[in-house]
Formats: sequence, structure tokens, C-alpha cells
Amino acid sequence: MRQIAIYGKGGIGKSTTTQNLTAGLGEMGKQVMIVGCDPKADSTRLVLGGLAQKSVLDTLREEGEEIELENIMKSGVFGIRCVESGGPEPGVGCAGRGIITSINMLESLGAYTEDLDYVFYDVLGDVVCGGFAMPIREGKAQEIYIVASGELMALYAANNISKGILKFANSGGCRLGGIICNSRKVDGERELLEAFADELGSQLIYFVPRDNLVQRAEINKKTVIEFAPDEPQAEAYRGLAKAISENKMFVVPKPMDQDRLEELMMKYGFLGL
Repeated sequence: MRQIAIYGKGGIGKSTTTQNLTAGLGEMGKQVMIVGCDPKADSTRLVLGGLAQKSVLDTLREEGEEIELENIMKSGVFGIRCVESGGPEPGVGCAGRGIITSINMLESLGAYTEDLDYVFYDVLGDVVCGGFAMPIREGKAQEIYIVASGELMALYAANNISKGILKFANSGGCRLGGIICNSRKVDGERELLEAFADELGSQLIYFVPRDNLVQRAEINKKTVIEFAPDEPQAEAYRGLAKAISENKMFVVPKPMDQDRLEELMMKYGFLGL
């Protein structure tokens, strides 16, 4: 079983990328579970056809500790198993605790079955402290992929996440599997992301092109592979799934300082001008 955490700047498209990626793996016949680690509980919506799944924390609040696995896990397209951690009531408590509670609950209820090929943790924003760091801090996820684009703040967040991976590499055993570019169509984007990944000692594992088909699929509450299986964008997500499935490159990253990051932006960010 490969346990994978997906990190990246807030709004970069982690949940969309994760759901379309897992659809690609599911279509390949892999057994997959997604654990949504965002209090918004929107990490599995497309896989479940728009169903607003009740989160683990909401279920615990409403039904108490005596719950069954089927109360918190739903099956979606391609048999993907879906869990949403959820969060505390607004303004109360630490949202990161939902991740800790959920993973412990899933373990106690036997969710991590032997037939699972992949478990994906879709983690909130670029937060790598407290509960949100649990997937990497406590060795729950051995593989980390960072979703980024050619924008400065996306790369700034990716570099910070790499610092978190470096910090927990020895204690938690996590490794960076690569950078996934969720393209914004900015100048020199592919070259910049390749250089950024190389600087970290890692790889640009896949470049996902930008296509409005992704938004149309979301409006229809489906992954792209389910909504438009014959379109090039569906093939792109299949390509990403294959790249991760076959990946053998896992490293302890070498984060850069701010000056070096800005040098890369200056070097590659104006290639199209």
C-alpha cells in the first residue's frame, strides 16, 4: 500500500488534481482511498458525483464514538473509497485535529485493508504545522507530491512545504516524489517548474495543461475521465496517474532561500516575452 499526501498552495487545484488523478488510477483497476484533510470537506465531491459527504468530525459530534466504517466512508466512481475528515465548529478548536482524529478512527475501524493499492491524503493549503503535518510527521504518508504552477506564490508555498518534508524526513520517513504542475499558462512555466524541481533535487513528474473542460466536468459533478473520457485532458490525468504509478524517484528535498527562488523566477518567468 502506497500512502501519498498531496500538498500545495491554497487554491492551486490540489483537490481537483487528486480526484482526477485517483480516477485515472481507479480506471487502471487500482484500489484507492481518498482521505480529505480539509475542513471544507470538498476533497471527494467529484468522485462521489457531487454528494456532500458527512465528515468524520460531524459524525462523531452527532452520533458519538460508537460508529461503523460505513458511516464515514462512501464508495465513488471506479470504487474509490472516500472519507472527509472535516473540522471543528467555526471559530472553535484546531482544524488540524480533524486529521489526527480521522486517521486514528480509520485505523481502529480497519479501513486500511490489505487490498488497498493507494491511500491519498488531500491536505489543506500549504500548512505543514500541527495536525496538518500529521501525514508526514508520523509516517502516515511516505510519498509527498506538491501541486504548483509557474506563479511566485505557488512556488514560494512549494518551497516552504519542501522545508517541512526536510524537517520530518528522518523521523517520519517521508520523501518528495515530485512536483505536479497544474498549469496557469504563465510564461516559461514548464521550464521554470523543471528548474525549480531540479533545484530541490527532485523532478517535475507531470505537467497538467490548463483546459476549461476541467471546470465543465466540475459543474457536472464529475471527474474529467468520467465526464469526457476521450478528450485530451482525460488523457493528461491518465498520464499523471501512470507517472505516479511508475515513479521510482523519492528524495529528501533541498529547499532554496528566497533570493535563489526569485532568481529562478527572473530567469524563466519572461521566456515568452
